[in-house]
Amino acid sequence: MEAVAIAKYVRISPRKTRQVIDLIRGKDVNEAYAILKATPRKASRLIEKTLHSAVANALHREEGKDLDVDDLAVVRATVDEGPIVKRYRPRAMGRASRIRHRTSHITIVVGTS
Repeated sequence: MEAVAIAKYVRISPRKTRQVIDLIRGKDVNEAYAILKATPRKASRLIEKTLHSAVANALHREEGKDLDVDDLAVVRATVDEGPIVKRYRPRAMGRASRIRHRTSHITIVVGTS
């Protein structure tokens, strides 16, 4: 049995988020929580929220009524690019430079190990 949680349009670049999500891919849920708590990155807090949502989705499904959190593992974890928010900043001599705020879509799938 698998359960999915998706966090869309998260205002952090996918490259920074992938560095953290590579740490928890394939691990047990309790071990993934411990790794995310110990990782001093902004992405770890966002991934932890998504993981918490995936675990809650698994436990509240019809098939998950008799599941325990200790039985769950991170089956699949991906980070995709979202839309890029474009802004402009004034520069010298009347010019402008583009600022690109990248966004991410975080997908976490948990299932029985």
